[in-house]
Amino acid sequence: MLHQKTAQFMAAVFGMFIIATAQVHAQDAAKPKLANVTILATGGTIAGSGATSTTTVGYTAATVGVQQLIKAVPELANVANVSGEQVFQIASESMTNEHWLTLAKRVNVLLAQNSVDGIVITHGTDTLEETAYFLNLVVKSRKPVVLVGAMRPSTAMSADGPINLYNAVLLAADPSAAGKGVLVAMGDQIHGARDVSKTNTSTPDAFKTTELGMLGYIQGSKPYFYRVSTRKHTVDSEFDISNLSALPQVDIVYGYANMNTVALDAFIAAGAKGIIHAGTGDGSVAARVKPGLVAARKGGAIIVRASRVGQGILARNGEANDDELDFVVADTLNPQKARILLMLALTKTNNTKELQRIFYNY
Repeated sequence: MLHQKTAQFMAAVFGMFIIATAQVHAQDAAKPKLANVTILATGGTIAGSGATSTTTVGYTAATVGVQQLIKAVPELANVANVSGEQVFQIASESMTNEHWLTLAKRVNVLLAQNSVDGIVITHGTDTLEETAYFLNLVVKSRKPVVLVGAMRPSTAMSADGPINLYNAVLLAADPSAAGKGVLVAMGDQIHGARDVSKTNTSTPDAFKTTELGMLGYIQGSKPYFYRVSTRKHTVDSEFDISNLSALPQVDIVYGYANMNTVALDAFIAAGAKGIIHAGTGDGSVAARVKPGLVAARKGGAIIVRASRVGQGILARNGEANDDELDFVVADTLNPQKARILLMLALTKTNNTKELQRIFYNY
């Protein structure tokens, strides 16, 4: 009888264990599956440190590693399965073409893997918009790629890096971000890589898409999109960097009152294949500079007229007879982004009509 009661008791316990286990499995199955997001760290202010908690300028960038960045935001585990790689550890003013090629190739390798659903890239803010636009042109995936930075170092009492990083991972893990091109998550806002710019030296709200408008907001741990870019990007891009180890030299000549050709002449002498002329107003060309640009074009360099203003369409055959001079116009791209597009375009063609098509498509 004792053995029978023991057996009954053990059967009951085992039954309860089976039920409890089934309930746990049911609960796990009911939980939404988290996306796998890889964070590629490149340095910058988001990984910076200052002497005190009130140091918001004069700090040292690129001192904190990617694992420490992840550890500082434990809430990331609630929105994605996060892993990290330290690709570079630099201040972004030191970003080079070679850095871009290395980063882009790594992004493409990761996104080709079924185990990666999205990428977040931590980056210094000084050239964040340029890296974002470069990736927008060469990433070969619809999966989300989100760049993020901070305007204040990680040691500041008002550090914006942790919430920006959380929002970036949240965005990269969200299916609604797929197919919208490379994105920038800063200050609870979603920006498109083509049109966003850093507009302030030091305040947390520095990143804006001033004229064409941001793409959306992040609020309550959810992204909300209100518009998308109509320009070609990522999987629809014609640019392929898989076999590139370098990019053509393209330099920017800045327009100003009393301008001369010293910088232009130096760039051409140094072997520039293209010149972005960041002219005043609607890309105006000063009378004393025009002969130098004409000579540079006749010598084989591609001349792209852009504007230092920062907003507006650059009118073809407006402030210069572009058809006659065989120049290209930058459309709405700012000079630094026009440089990126021209570098990539020159890997495909030197024909100015084709180059103009490219500027109007991207």
